[in-house]
Amino acid sequence: MTARLPTASENRQPPRDDGTRQLLQWGGSMVATGLLCGILLVTLFGGYSRLGASTNAGWFALIVALMCLPFGALLLTLGLAKWLRNRREQQTH
Repeated sequence: MTARLPTASENRQPPRDDGTRQLLQWGGSMVATGLLCGILLVTLFGGYSRLGASTNAGWFALIVALMCLPFGALLLTLGLAKWLRNRREQQTH
C-alpha cells in the first residue's frame, strides 16, 4: 500500500477573510456615491458658482460629494493595495 500525496487543490488553504473584499466594496460604493452627487449637483440641482451651490439640494449634494470622494478613494486605495499583496503572496506559495 502506497501513501497518496495530497494534490495542489487539497493542499491549498481556504482564503482568509482579512477585510480586502469589504474595503473594495465600501470604497467603490463611496466613490460612486460621491461621483453621483457631483453629477447631480451639476445637472439637476442648479450647479455651483464661486460662492458655492445654488440650491439647498445642491449644498447637500456638494457636502456628500466632498465627504465621499476623498474617504472612498482612501478605502479603495487600501483595498487595492491589500488585494495586490494577497495576490503576490498567493503566487509565491
